[in-house]
Amino acid sequence: MSELYHNRILELAAGIPHVGRLADAEGSVTKVSRVCGSVVHVDLKLDEAGETVTDIAVEPQACALGQAATAILAEHAIGAPVSEIIAARDALKAMLKEGGAPPEGRFWELRHLEPVADYPPRHTSTLLAFEAAVAAIEEALQKRAAARAPAK
Repeated sequence: MSELYHNRILELAAGIPHVGRLADAEGSVTKVSRVCGSVVHVDLKLDEAGETVTDIAVEPQACALGQAATAILAEHAIGAPVSEIIAARDALKAMLKEGGAPPEGRFWELRHLEPVADYPPRHTSTLLAFEAAVAAIEEALQKRAAARAPAK
């Protein structure tokens, strides 16, 4: 277990940026791990085109692994294309569940979570922040689409 909680994981978990809530969030999602009870809430806003994250706030109540993943998301989400956040979530999931390569680009530090692959009960908490971010993006885009739809 000590390989899971190495120094960089603990540093990330202790230094989560953008903690709190956004009063004017376009997407706001809470994800919960039924396995361990970890909870991560993500609020975010997108640019006018709906292609880039312009603001994020996170509220993690998770283990060190979930907090480390949340820190990596929160540190690099602002200015990230939506497609890159989705790709990072997909690569993280593949790394944990299928032995895939760690995410690259701005979310490269997710590679520090690679040892979690050997501990399936920890997968869900490690994925929570990125799952919540992708769901918040989807919610924001759905709200925009609904607002543009003609009234019936």
